[in-house]
Amino acid sequence: MPAYVIARMKVNDPDGYRRYAEQTPDVVARYGGRFLVRGGRMTLREGDNSQLDRTVVVRFDSFEQAQVFYDSPEYQEIATLRWQAAESELLIVEGTGD
Repeated sequence: MPAYVIARMKVNDPDGYRRYAEQTPDVVARYGGRFLVRGGRMTLREGDNSQLDRTVVVRFDSFEQAQVFYDSPEYQEIATLRWQAAESELLIVEGTGD
Protein backbone atom coordinates (compact mmCIF):
# COMPACT_ATOMS: atom_id res chain seq x y z
CA MET A 1 0.00 0.00 0.00
CA PRO A 2 1.24 3.51 -0.66
CA ALA A 3 2.24 5.85 2.12
CA TYR A 4 2.50 9.60 2.29
CA VAL A 5 4.93 11.90 4.01
CA ILE A 6 2.93 15.00 4.91
CA ALA A 7 4.63 18.13 6.18
CA ARG A 8 3.08 21.43 7.23
CA MET A 9 5.35 24.34 7.90
CA LYS A 10 5.64 27.97 8.81
CA VAL A 11 8.72 29.24 7.00
CA ASN A 12 10.66 31.75 9.10
CA ASP A 13 13.83 31.90 6.98
CA PRO A 14 12.96 31.82 3.25
CA ASP A 15 16.60 31.61 2.12
CA GLY A 16 17.34 28.72 4.47
CA TYR A 17 14.18 26.95 3.41
CA ARG A 18 15.07 27.45 -0.26
CA ARG A 19 18.38 25.64 0.34
CA TYR A 20 16.44 22.75 1.88
CA ALA A 21 13.84 22.70 -0.92
CA GLU A 22 16.52 22.65 -3.62
CA GLN A 23 18.10 19.50 -2.16
CA THR A 24 15.01 17.41 -1.37
CA PRO A 25 13.93 16.34 -4.90
CA ASP A 26 17.04 14.24 -5.51
CA VAL A 27 16.78 12.50 -2.14
CA VAL A 28 13.04 11.92 -2.51
CA ALA A 29 13.59 10.39 -5.96
CA ARG A 30 16.51 8.26 -4.75
CA TYR A 31 14.14 6.59 -2.27
CA GLY A 32 11.30 6.15 -4.76
CA GLY A 33 9.17 9.09 -3.66
CA ARG A 34 7.15 11.46 -5.79
CA PHE A 35 5.91 14.92 -4.84
CA LEU A 36 2.13 15.28 -5.03
CA VAL A 37 1.93 18.67 -3.31
CA ARG A 38 4.81 21.08 -2.95
CA GLY A 39 3.53 24.39 -1.66
CA GLY A 40 0.94 26.11 -3.79
CA ARG A 41 -2.27 27.85 -2.83
CA MET A 42 -3.93 26.76 0.37
CA THR A 43 -6.89 27.79 2.45
CA LEU A 44 -7.56 26.61 6.00
CA ARG A 45 -11.20 25.48 6.30
CA GLU A 46 -11.14 23.89 9.74
CA GLY A 47 -8.84 23.92 12.74
CA ASP A 48 -6.62 26.55 14.24
CA ASN A 49 -3.19 25.92 12.73
CA SER A 50 -3.34 28.94 10.45
CA GLN A 51 0.28 29.82 11.27
CA LEU A 52 1.41 26.83 9.15
CA ASP A 53 1.58 28.30 5.66
CA ARG A 54 3.18 25.59 3.50
CA THR A 55 2.13 21.98 2.86
CA VAL A 56 4.13 19.22 1.16
CA VAL A 57 2.89 15.70 0.34
CA VAL A 58 5.23 12.99 -0.98
CA ARG A 59 4.01 9.56 -2.09
CA PHE A 60 6.03 6.38 -1.52
CA ASP A 61 5.16 2.82 -2.54
CA SER A 62 4.97 1.64 1.07
CA PHE A 63 4.95 2.82 4.66
CA GLU A 64 8.30 1.12 5.17
CA GLN A 65 9.86 2.91 2.19
CA ALA A 66 8.66 6.26 3.52
CA GLN A 67 10.32 5.50 6.84
CA VAL A 68 13.56 4.44 5.10
CA PHE A 69 13.55 7.77 3.24
CA TYR A 70 12.94 9.82 6.39
CA ASP A 71 15.56 7.94 8.42
CA SER A 72 18.18 7.99 5.64
CA PRO A 73 21.43 9.81 6.33
CA GLU A 74 20.91 11.85 3.16
CA TYR A 75 17.54 13.18 4.27
CA GLN A 76 18.52 13.68 7.91
CA GLU A 77 21.45 15.81 6.78
CA ILE A 78 19.26 18.21 4.82
CA ALA A 79 16.38 18.06 7.32
CA THR A 80 18.52 20.17 9.64
CA LEU A 81 18.10 23.01 7.13
CA ARG A 82 14.30 22.72 7.45
CA TRP A 83 14.48 22.56 11.23
CA GLN A 84 16.49 25.79 11.26
CA ALA A 85 14.35 27.60 8.68
CA ALA A 86 10.81 26.58 9.61
CA GLU A 87 8.49 25.41 12.34
CA SER A 88 7.02 22.16 11.08
CA GLU A 89 4.88 19.10 11.61
CA LEU A 90 5.72 15.96 9.65
CA LEU A 91 3.95 12.63 9.61
CA ILE A 92 3.93 9.42 7.62
CA VAL A 93 0.48 8.03 6.81
CA GLU A 94 -0.37 4.71 5.19
CA GLY A 95 -2.74 4.99 2.22
CA THR A 96 -5.61 2.77 1.16
CA GLY A 97 -4.00 1.02 -1.79
CA ASP A 98 -6.37 2.56 -4.34
